[in-house]
Amino acid sequence: MKPYLLTEMTHSEVRDALETVKLAIIPIGAHEQHGPHMVESCDAVLATEMAKKLGERLHPYALISPTINMGVSHHHLNFPGTISLEPSTLIAILRDMVKSLKKHEITNFLLLNAHGGNQATLNVASITLSSDLGVKVYYAKTTASAKKAMEKHIQSPIFGHSCEREVSEALYLAPHLVRTDLLVKADWKQGDWKKLRPGNAVQGPYQYEEMTANGCIGDATRSSVKIGREIVDEALDELEQALTELLKLKSPTMSSP
Repeated sequence: MKPYLLTEMTHSEVRDALETVKLAIIPIGAHEQHGPHMVESCDAVLATEMAKKLGERLHPYALISPTINMGVSHHHLNFPGTISLEPSTLIAILRDMVKSLKKHEITNFLLLNAHGGNQATLNVASITLSSDLGVKVYYAKTTASAKKAMEKHIQSPIFGHSCEREVSEALYLAPHLVRTDLLVKADWKQGDWKKLRPGNAVQGPYQYEEMTANGCIGDATRSSVKIGREIVDEALDELEQALTELLKLKSPTMSSP
């Protein structure tokens, strides 16, 4: 079923859709470097495509908003082309979007995020906007819940940016994002960044060029459409089930295994 895409609907079509809509999905990405083999709009496009697929599964209960195409990307700014928002700017944009959609009697929101650098900000947004605006604001990383597929296919000890996971997702969802003739592994560098990553006793900021000279982590040469399909499908199953339960939807469309 074609999802409700706000960018492709007239106001009368939206009015009719609101008779069943219980959730607005807000795709959130970034505009930042993704090494030599992925274009800088990658995260925004992947968030959009995942939102569309999730909207198909949750139809007619979900409405897809316009995508927020930029995010919190300070750690990539020393690579040419990156544009970063302040965390407060991203929250302000989300506040205005949620306030606008609440005006149309939508009170449940999913911030569907494809950029890891946004997650901390979205946690704050979820808490503050839910409290301030009297709505429920949930957030999710697009494919983070695809744990079985990642365990099966991802071999790199550190991955998550222009790697075998993200490139595989792009090959499946939006292959125009990938320069397949330029796929490379991470060009790792030594430095204090290793002591500041999640899981360490102390965490803190570092710039991406301190970690990898080519802007990539993981091994994109191991990516494939097949891996991307398995990761995306598992993540969509998990998201669909969680939202169906949270919103108490009557007709879940869970895909057959």
